Amino acid sequence: MTDTTVAGAVAPAAGRRVTPTGRLILSADADRADWLTARRNGIGSSDVPAILGLIDHNPPLKVYYDKLGHDVDDAGEAAYWGTVNEANVAHRWAMQNRSVIRRVGLVAHQDHPHWMTTLDRRVTECPLDSDEQSPCGLEVKTRSAFKSAQWHAGAPDDVTAQVLWQIIVNGYEHMHYAVLIGGNDYHQGVIRADEYRDVMADITTAVDRFWTEHVKAEVPPAPDGDGEAVTKLLRRLHPTRSGSVDVDMHADALDALLAYGRHQRTEADAKKAKNAAKARMVAALGGAQEARLGGERAYSLEPTNAAPKVDFELMAERFPEAYAACVTPNPTERIDIAKQYKGGI
Repeated sequence: MTDTTVAGAVAPAAGRRVTPTGRLILSADADRADWLTARRNGIGSSDVPAILGLIDHNPPLKVYYDKLGHDVDDAGEAAYWGTVNEANVAHRWAMQNRSVIRRVGLVAHQDHPHWMTTLDRRVTECPLDSDEQSPCGLEVKTRSAFKSAQWHAGAPDDVTAQVLWQIIVNGYEHMHYAVLIGGNDYHQGVIRADEYRDVMADITTAVDRFWTEHVKAEVPPAPDGDGEAVTKLLRRLHPTRSGSVDVDMHADALDALLAYGRHQRTEADAKKAKNAAKARMVAALGGAQEARLGGERAYSLEPTNAAPKVDFELMAERFPEAYAACVTPNPTERIDIAKQYKGGI
């Protein structure tokens, strides 16, 4: 039971077939910079959920710019701890299933070089029944405790899509997954190709279309997905701005301009209405803390621990060293709508 290379074993060479339909592009111990460069030559398993619109914070536009070589990697603490814990979770799976696993690396489909995936582990001794001991792999995940509910019925859609792409690239009939939730809640499962044939065909079509119509053609996809995530991406791509652009013939930009104005007005009206309702609810309390309906609690006014207010100007004046050490610039921007377009049309 192990997830390390056998002592004295020679790592497979690049170009060698390491899975039924996958050839090795880079070994698992390759330099990260080389890995980042190589993966831009195709669509990897982590790109697939984004292309399919299954991850709000990772829009298709981000995948596009990544493939064109732009620096859009903003992985944070979650990605760091996922990498750190990968070996431990994989080892737990191998021990629990009395199986043998190996690190692999970046793999590409032998007939479709732009179909790529970085396998977390290749399973050399599958724990399933003897008649199902075909070649397979293991996908390892770590997730926040806040995501626990997503795993109650098996792997969530984004992880399922990712594993199905690994199945497609490597020619597997099934793959295992292991997830550590909240640091101490372990789950595992199996995803079988024969249960998702139609989905796999749709994924392949979507990936090939994205690769051909966007990446190879250098035509960015629509800025779909979570608006904050898209805006953050564009801020990273364009940290400074100058000049102007004519959008008279840009129908989408004009429609967005008018829609923004309408939503801005609705948002302001909703906020005023919400605050008015809050005031009426507080007034009804009088000096009480809790309001009841039919003898049951309806609402209450609870104290909150708001973040302390900091006078940054005073801090900079009296404690310049502390200010320099603790306060960092956080540039952002706001949309400034011309007067004639405010409120929409």
